[in-house]
Amino acid sequence: MFVKRRLSQVIDSLLTPLILIPKKIEKLRPHFDLQPHEQTIEPSPSTSREKGHEEYLKNRMRKKEETKELVNQLVKKSNRRILSISSFSLFPNLFKNTIEIEESRIIFIFQQPFTFQSHSIDIADISNVFIDSALFFASMQVVSRTFTENTISIGYLNKHEANQARMIIEGLRTFARAKIDTSVYEKEELIKKLEELHQTR
Repeated sequence: MFVKRRLSQVIDSLLTPLILIPKKIEKLRPHFDLQPHEQTIEPSPSTSREKGHEEYLKNRMRKKEETKELVNQLVKKSNRRILSISSFSLFPNLFKNTIEIEESRIIFIFQQPFTFQSHSIDIADISNVFIDSALFFASMQVVSRTFTENTISIGYLNKHEANQARMIIEGLRTFARAKIDTSVYEKEELIKKLEELHQTR
């Protein structure tokens, strides 16, 4: 009996420190901010490359769509005629001068029996537009910053048409300076907006 009692005491003395260890760790945890071990998974190089490639493709597609939309707007602007007026002539098939106003430029066409000349000026390059009215007809003079001779004139125009052409040109110049995208308007709606702008001046 004595031996068993002694053996039991020895075992208790050995196990008691082990039992107290968890309690001591819990007491010390706030002082050392011990946190449970969390395993972090680092992304593999192949996964990073795939994500980077996907992002590159998305950016490329977005830029392609933006460029396509910009080109479509430029084509629409350069081809859409807002107004066309011609000078009076007894022989229109032989002698006729024409002013064609597009959204981004003005085209001057000079037609003679055996000659044909055409000049174009960007709306943004026009510095001024003058109208000289006489009893029956009017003449238009357009001043350009880039044209070699600086001015282009066409006479014998209908006075109402000449003033309407000037109103449209001045309005398009204002929109160009403000960088307003006129391609979003239909032709009739754009002319109406230009007339409203002219009336506010």
